Amino acid sequence: QVQLVESGGGLVQAGGSLRLSCAASGRTSSRYTMGWFRQAPGKEREFVATISWSGIGTNYADSVKGRFTISRDNAKNTLYLQMNSLKPEDTAVYYCAAAGGYTRLSSEYEYWGQGTQVTVSS
Repeated sequence: QVQLVESGGGLVQAGGSLRLSCAASGRTSSRYTMGWFRQAPGKEREFVATISWSGIGTNYADSVKGRFTISRDNAKNTLYLQMNSLKPEDTAVYYCAAAGGYTRLSSEYEYWGQGTQVTVSS
């Protein structure tokens, strides 16, 4: 079992930045791919970014490419999402998740955090 806890969400003006963190505990010795997903009100959960266990492989949704950066510190069991140039359409609950393989598919992620709210005002 892996427990995931997100932090760093909040209210920010358009054009601003936020850095999300996701602290992992439990069976963190396993080599999990980590991902960020988000869900806006009335919409389905969508993929944001993923990073391989080594940190070498990363993949982003087109909507955030060039603005968001995913990273991880395995020594600290922590995942990050640096979000720059935020737009009102980035408003959502952001979730971190862990998967056994490198994937963008939410169905393949085994463990999920509770989420952190990000609100971008115009």
